[in-house]
Amino acid sequence: MSTTAAVRPLATNGEPLGLRIARVETFLVPPRWLFVRIETEDGIVGWGEASLEGFSESVRTAITQFAEYLVGRDPLTIEDHWQVLTKGGFYRGGPILSSAVSGIDQALWDIAGRALDVPVHQLLGGAVRERIRAYGWVGGDEPAEVADAIRAQLDVGLTAVKMNASGKMSRVATVAEIDGIVERVAAAREVLGPERDIAVDFHGRLTLANARRVAPLLEGLRPFFLEEPVVPENSHIIGELARLTSIPIATGERLYNRQEFLPVLQAGISIAQPDLSHAGGISEVRRIASLAEVFDVQLAPHCPLGPLALAACLQVGFATPNYLIQEQSIGIHYNKGAEVLDYVLDKSPLKFVDGSIERLTGPGLGIEIDEQAVRTADKAGHSWRTPLWRYADGSVAEW
Repeated sequence: MSTTAAVRPLATNGEPLGLRIARVETFLVPPRWLFVRIETEDGIVGWGEASLEGFSESVRTAITQFAEYLVGRDPLTIEDHWQVLTKGGFYRGGPILSSAVSGIDQALWDIAGRALDVPVHQLLGGAVRERIRAYGWVGGDEPAEVADAIRAQLDVGLTAVKMNASGKMSRVATVAEIDGIVERVAAAREVLGPERDIAVDFHGRLTLANARRVAPLLEGLRPFFLEEPVVPENSHIIGELARLTSIPIATGERLYNRQEFLPVLQAGISIAQPDLSHAGGISEVRRIASLAEVFDVQLAPHCPLGPLALAACLQVGFATPNYLIQEQSIGIHYNKGAEVLDYVLDKSPLKFVDGSIERLTGPGLGIEIDEQAVRTADKAGHSWRTPLWRYADGSVAEW
């Protein structure tokens, strides 16, 4: 069931500066997403996405608590709301609270754009590009599967893909495990040729010892980047790998603010990957992008999520100079029971054109959500959980 904060009636003159938030709702929609809907007393509706894979119910509860503060207030004082929601409590930060703030922040920016009848990127300083290159995830545990999955992505017009480097990895990898990584990436390179790109996601599954052994073997295949070679709690050692290889190192989907990004930027990563549904929304990711630019680091936001997260990423990208490429999850294997575009009325703004998504021109986030589809989906909800992997000895392995 959707959750709704109580309405607090206040007078309004109908002008943008007189707007007041009337209600905040959340919707748990398949396959694993959490949408946020904020409505003003004047009937302007903004949408955001606070999906936190495996913990969306917890985020929903946090948003309900934040709504106690928001209802009755001006939706256009976005920065002040961001400051209150992130710093107003003695205990702060972390994925639950940061994801709650992210969804709210996106919805407030959506309202601002709709109130002023401009896309969000116009409010962020205007467009610096006309299109954003996109990539898709291909999975595939065997070389043949990787090749087939890549061909499918090329068929829909993409020019870049990302694959997992491996499945479960031993703490000190076997020869077969290491060779398997190289074989899969080689199969991908063969299909893509020299003009298209393959990114390789370690997913935090490799120890530093394994990453040291694997990275040099991939040099000749020239991956676009190596993603999350170590788990985020070990970010203090990521610089060792960055110094070892010429392949660009990317990380950031499990970092939630500028302060957490600073050490990995100083360590020498090449690509920052904040998630706009986890890292404080549009407001904070813009600041992360500016910080990254100081270190000559490109932005490539993490986004294996829904249409609202994707639209929010694109709005930031159209106004951000150091924006490299955009992940998107149309058709990925996680999407069981619903697809990214199932909740969008007009699918054309998110279509691929020569491997890119063209600049969104509609107001707010630039897409129109099918509210009836969202409300219907919420009745079923979801309870997606992160898979649990174990080693042969019974101990927990990284998924």
